[in-house]
Amino acid sequence: MDVLLTEEQRLWRDQVSAFARQQIFPEIEAMERGEFPRRLLSEMGRKGYLGIPISTTYHGLGEDFMSYMIAIHELSKVSATIGVIVSVHTSVVTMPILAFGTNDQKASYAPLLATGQKLGAFCLTEPTAGSDASSIQLKAERSDDHYVLTGTKIFITSGGEADLYLVFAVTDPSSAKKNISAFIVEKGTPGFTIGKDEKKMGLHGSKTVTLHFDGVRISKEQLLGAEGEGFRIAMSSLNAGRIGIAAQSLGIAEAAFSEAISYLKQHPAGLETTIRLGDLAAKWEAAKLLVYQAASNKQANRPVTKEASMAKLFASKTAVEISTEVIHLLGMDGYTKRYNAERYFRDAKVCEIYEGTSEIQRLVICKQLI
Repeated sequence: MDVLLTEEQRLWRDQVSAFARQQIFPEIEAMERGEFPRRLLSEMGRKGYLGIPISTTYHGLGEDFMSYMIAIHELSKVSATIGVIVSVHTSVVTMPILAFGTNDQKASYAPLLATGQKLGAFCLTEPTAGSDASSIQLKAERSDDHYVLTGTKIFITSGGEADLYLVFAVTDPSSAKKNISAFIVEKGTPGFTIGKDEKKMGLHGSKTVTLHFDGVRISKEQLLGAEGEGFRIAMSSLNAGRIGIAAQSLGIAEAAFSEAISYLKQHPAGLETTIRLGDLAAKWEAAKLLVYQAASNKQANRPVTKEASMAKLFASKTAVEISTEVIHLLGMDGYTKRYNAERYFRDAKVCEIYEGTSEIQRLVICKQLI
């Protein structure tokens, strides 16, 4: 795997890995109790980890996309919670603002997001619109120089804790594609309230909430891109987001695999048990190649829709398979909280669901192939 990385990227990987071990690992227990890692994220913002691929013009680190994915991989080996928070904040909030925003929007928001002074959340999913994003119902009605947003979003990562929300709404219900548009909504806007905080199987330090928009009035200046461009913004953002979740999955898989290796060195097992590691190792390496191939394509501005979906599909499946198998390899020890195996198992499953389910990834791949 190292042959794909430059010497500079290897040094970057080691830097992020050391930070994760020294600064993030001590916070795992608190996050498992459900505490949101606000202090840790503030520190990461000061170090530039919330603006890794963002230009230095906007106070980011100015690293390439490959280096950004290396970071998500390394962070997720220690904490999948941190991995997903950083991925959502960067891939589907900051990057779309830079790609589609006005000069004023970029200047106003990108530096604050890149330095962690503001945290971002991506708001697409609704009670009747999960995998089919074109079915969203939240409305944005034009009123002079304002839009009025009414409706509900669900399962929003970092919801309630985030300061800035990228919200997708219907601006023309009569059009074939409902004329979906994207809006930047700030926390504290009247009528914008935080609802249910989901109690999840894993990712306990990450907040996943329902958001209510009850006549939320925002300036037309908060429209991101052109009216009706929202669906394109969402889909292009999800390509980067899916590679990020693939990198998160890769980190979980690697952490689980490493735990199995360490355990079996201390608790020798029979040949049948040991040789099962061979299949897991091969799948882990295959997942790495897919993830970094997709990241390389994205960095080179080549088409990446198929590659992003392949990476997410295979890496998430691999994370679930390896984390499940590791519990079997550790036996009852794997089922206890004395080891991290059960946490990796709980954190892995959602990677097959959010940012597009595995079924959706298969559909995307097929459409790209035919």
